[in-house]
Amino acid sequence: MHQRSVVRVGASLIVASLALTACGSRSGGDNAGGTGGSTKVAKIGIIAPLSGDLSALGLGIQHSVELAIKQANDTNAIPGWKLEAVPKDDEGKTEPGKNAATALAGDKDVIGVVGTLNTSVAQQVQPVLAPKNIVQVSPANTGPGLTQGAAWQTAPKRPYANYFRTCTTDAVQGPFAARYLFETAKITKVATIHDKKAYGQGLVGTFTDEFKKLGGQIVAAQTVNPDDVNYSAVVSAIKPSGPQAVYYGGEYPQAGPLSQQMKAAGLNVPLMGGDGIKDPKYITLAGKTSAGDLSTSVGAPTDSTEAGKKFLADYKAAGYKEDSAAYGGYSFDAANAIIAALKTSLAGASDAESARQKTIDALSKVSFDGVTGKVAFDQYGDSTSKVLTVYKAEGADWATVETKAFETK
Repeated sequence: MHQRSVVRVGASLIVASLALTACGSRSGGDNAGGTGGSTKVAKIGIIAPLSGDLSALGLGIQHSVELAIKQANDTNAIPGWKLEAVPKDDEGKTEPGKNAATALAGDKDVIGVVGTLNTSVAQQVQPVLAPKNIVQVSPANTGPGLTQGAAWQTAPKRPYANYFRTCTTDAVQGPFAARYLFETAKITKVATIHDKKAYGQGLVGTFTDEFKKLGGQIVAAQTVNPDDVNYSAVVSAIKPSGPQAVYYGGEYPQAGPLSQQMKAAGLNVPLMGGDGIKDPKYITLAGKTSAGDLSTSVGAPTDSTEAGKKFLADYKAAGYKEDSAAYGGYSFDAANAIIAALKTSLAGASDAESARQKTIDALSKVSFDGVTGKVAFDQYGDSTSKVLTVYKAEGADWATVETKAFETK
């Protein structure tokens, strides 16, 4: 018995010694790319809906950022530094979003944030991150006012120098949809509905302006509440006006049931929305009658480019349970934009906090070919890319109809 104890203790010591050796090599080796023993940490926060109705989009954002960070660490992209992802769940709501930003702003190792999904949440997050000089890059916010202020149509002025985005805005997406319906689909009469949130209201606003300018007629304009489930009243209100299509400003948890209830009530016209409805779950919620419904989304389809195909393959190989979804490519590019800036800002920096302003400065000069196309930013922090795609609901998913760059007329 005593001899077995000695052997067991000896084996335990060997295991402990090997574990310590492994830990020592990992802190300055595997995860940090072999930089030695003095690896410093910089954190990239993620603010997105990781639970609730919009979690399909939010989890795709999270994992895409995690993939970019893993690849950066594996290749020792920033010598002497290890990057860490810090995901925070905003539930797609303003108050949890603000709380998430406050938590990240209080961590001296946080140097950047990817997020948010919702424009309304971004409006609460921006004022929290800006005073701390923490750079924020959104893969999905499309409200024009976030980068060009409340008077963006007449007197654009950048409100927050730390805020950037890799997607284009509703100043482009709404008119892009209007042109497709009027010029390509030859639809001249449209009813609009939005969910009263910043994204939906803004999208319908820019769509309406362009559709009227083209010569189209808005025959009805209605609103719903974000938590509504029964749309019989709004369907009854717009049906007598005889629209040839319904343009919806909002997201798929409401848009899917709205489409289903429209068709059930005999309003058999396509529902069209923006990137907020472009998810397979929309079709699941809308049912078979969703066939022919339309959506737009920022950029070209991820699987249409070699870089996009590689991203999707790498994402699959990483073993994430959830799909990269609509904003995966934009999130991957957003994270890589921050990482590109960190190559400059962290060189010679003693800690992450002291390099925050340099990161903002460096990000404004970032330019590279990403998964979603050219990644670069204009004087407002907006993406210089104005490519969008129209999709049509077919079977259980969305099929590409056309992809083109938006041109100002």
